[in-house]
Amino acid sequence: MEFFFQQLINGVTLGSIYGLIAIGYTMVFGIIGMVNFAHGDIFMVSAFIALLLFLALTTVIGITWLVLAFIIVLLLAMFFTSLWSWVIERLAYRPLRGSFRLAPLISAIGMSIFLANFVQVVQGPRNKPIPPMFNETIALTSGGLFDVTVAWKQIVIMVVTVVLLTIFWYIVQKTPLGRAQRACEQDRKMAALLGIDVDLTISITFIMGAALAAVAGTLYLIQFGNVNFADGFIPGVKAFTAAVLGGIGSIPGAVIGGLLIGLIEVLWAAYVSSDYKNVAAFTILIVVLIFMPQGLLGKPEIEKV
Repeated sequence: MEFFFQQLINGVTLGSIYGLIAIGYTMVFGIIGMVNFAHGDIFMVSAFIALLLFLALTTVIGITWLVLAFIIVLLLAMFFTSLWSWVIERLAYRPLRGSFRLAPLISAIGMSIFLANFVQVVQGPRNKPIPPMFNETIALTSGGLFDVTVAWKQIVIMVVTVVLLTIFWYIVQKTPLGRAQRACEQDRKMAALLGIDVDLTISITFIMGAALAAVAGTLYLIQFGNVNFADGFIPGVKAFTAAVLGGIGSIPGAVIGGLLIGLIEVLWAAYVSSDYKNVAAFTILIVVLIFMPQGLLGKPEIEKV
């Protein structure tokens, strides 16, 4: 039982990262109906930005207090990643918004390939490590066959996820920006007629999704201690799977889907085989979509005539 609880903690930690990335997918799809397949590589770029910022703060500036360095890195990574995503939206997505539906999808795939190869050329193909951070652990149980522990970095990841989920849910549900986003989601033309700046609303949505991806990239770097130029693809696909599983368009559904994917992956690796953990996650997705095509918390799509 102790081993199960340990894997449960590990699964929730990993699922929290997937959930943060998945929110970016679900927000963009909810408003403009486009799957931003470059979002996973934006997450990877944000992890490299966090890596460079952390090394600059600790080695060049000389900040030794890791908590302060973490907060500064988190805020700056959110800023630079959001700026990068805003540029991508203006250059690669907005000009194609009125074209046929596959054009933005093809552009997103091309942008994903560009980002991965750009980082590979600039940073090289090898893993880029950082010194260990927040590795101290708290023993939840002791004296048994297996001690259950939780690391401080796992607590940070889970707390940050809960706080950001609450903040973004409040923004979408209770603020004028959220009302504008929900209006654009229902009918962009009508929203424009009512005075909503649709282009600005969509740009802000991309910025918000990128900011969350930056948080996920920073937490991913802290959790695993290194990052590679190819780390955007698999986490990105799993986060998209989490968004679909939870009900794409639903922010709580994205987080729930991320937690489920993380738990399935970790428990399957622990009790069955780590070689097929990805197969298990995607198989669960297929089963859920067969019986619940809208996902766990998604709303059935009503065709307008």
